[in-house]
Amino acid sequence: SACSHSGLVDEGRHYFLSMSKDHGITPTAEHYKCVIDLLGRSGLLDEAEDMINNMPFQPDAVAWGTLLGACQIHCDLDRGARAAEHLFELDPHNAIPYVSLANIYAAAGRW
Repeated sequence: SACSHSGLVDEGRHYFLSMSKDHGITPTAEHYKCVIDLLGRSGLLDEAEDMINNMPFQPDAVAWGTLLGACQIHCDLDRGARAAEHLFELDPHNAIPYVSLANIYAAAGRW
């Protein structure tokens, strides 16, 4: 999303909340995933993970992969391992989460 790439976290949150509050638009799973990306890129990993765990949809591989990518950027090993575990369950034949998690371990000096 545009807000994510320019670091406008508060503005992105405002628009997300405004969808339902001011305009009667029910956010879709894609809207939630954009906010997860916004929070993750901004380093607000607690909030991103909370959104995944509390959104009114079953989290899919895109949601968990977005969080894993943010964990790799911000070197959050524990949260990255949790996100990767979900991805291993959702798509065990996809190598990307394994590589991403290995990269987080390497960046943390735990390789």
